[in-house]
Amino acid sequence: MARKIVIGDQEITIPEINIGWVAVVVIVLGIWAAYSSYYIVAPDEEGVVRRFGKWVRTEESGLHFKWPSPIEKVDRPRVTEVKEITIGRILKEAKMLTGDENIILVEVSVQYKIKDAAAYLFNIRDVEETIRDATESSLRQVIGSHPIDDPLTEKKAEIMEEIRELLQAMLDNYESGVDIRQVQLKDVNPPREVDHAFKDVQSAKEDKEKLINQALGYQSEIIPQARGEAQKMIREAEGYREERIKRSEGDAHKFLAVLAEYKKAKHVTEKRLYLETMERILPGIDKFFIDENAGSLLNILPLGKMEGVKQLGGKK
Repeated sequence: MARKIVIGDQEITIPEINIGWVAVVVIVLGIWAAYSSYYIVAPDEEGVVRRFGKWVRTEESGLHFKWPSPIEKVDRPRVTEVKEITIGRILKEAKMLTGDENIILVEVSVQYKIKDAAAYLFNIRDVEETIRDATESSLRQVIGSHPIDDPLTEKKAEIMEEIRELLQAMLDNYESGVDIRQVQLKDVNPPREVDHAFKDVQSAKEDKEKLINQALGYQSEIIPQARGEAQKMIREAEGYREERIKRSEGDAHKFLAVLAEYKKAKHVTEKRLYLETMERILPGIDKFFIDENAGSLLNILPLGKMEGVKQLGGKK
């Protein structure tokens, strides 16, 4: 019930306070304060603590305590999650100018993760939009410093690394708290109006590379073969040289031996040499025997085709 008191000429009504309701309110506030005084950070998260909206600390995974809300609040971004954005799906983003003043259409994907949770949350208002703008700027700058053949052919990996390094430098300058993991050129094509001409050029370049590789393959095959043939000829010549030397030395020794015998018996040695020479020469030639008593006509018989050798006049 309310009580009434008179102060001067005024009457004031004072309500009676119900102690039971106060206790309930105090208990509820205590439970709420206890419940909001701790928090759990998952293994893939970091706990970013704000006190009256200002960052005060960053906690690793596990159980932690804080002042009850609204004094301190916690944001728990996933710092191990790899996120991805794509630039160039619309024509306005994809079309750009190369270093040799050709138009090219480029689609690129960027993978990134959080490396500083506090900077990621508080330094930039819209992180994804900032990354998109920085990626487009880096892409146009790098593509604009290369001729059109580089992103279409063999220097694609080099260009992707250049874009990643330039984009990372931009975001570090913004203190974005973002780590660029990979930049990938997903689709690089000339405009549709000149696509057939570029395909012809690429086909010619591929044919050129094919012919070069074939020539290099032939070179790799023929050079070792020629070297092998050269070594074979050298070995055969060396063998022939040794054979001739040995044969000459043998002939010299044989001649010296015959000379020694000749000095002992000249007539016998001369006759022996003559007979041995005839034995070697006569079997290999056609022989004709002419009878000096046959008159003026000489009848030459084909003695080489006969079983025996006959003289003219019937004598054997």
